[in-house]
Amino acid sequence: MEGTNIIGQAGNLTDLVEYQEGSVVSKEVIKQPKGSVTLFAFDKGQGLSEHTAPFDALVYVCDGEAEITISGKVHNLKAGETIIMPAGKPHALKAQERFKMLLVMIRA
Repeated sequence: MEGTNIIGQAGNLTDLVEYQEGSVVSKEVIKQPKGSVTLFAFDKGQGLSEHTAPFDALVYVCDGEAEITISGKVHNLKAGETIIMPAGKPHALKAQERFKMLLVMIRA
């Protein structure tokens, strides 16, 4: 694990990244050649424009509510819910209210 304060000890992931007005904030929790775990905090109305990724990506909403669009289909997720964004499929994210998510990408 790189750049975190929970190495070898218990901690609350959502405390590793703070909301910032008008911004999207991210923090890599784990970065390895075969995958990564990144925590994001989105202010209300912020998002990521439509894009694709070469690997499946699991999203876990830790706090708040997000609209996640995959291949044109809209999914509204709340804290505690998860979705997999398939490799090669266009997807976008938008904060319906402030939200934090954990993004897990496995590259193998």
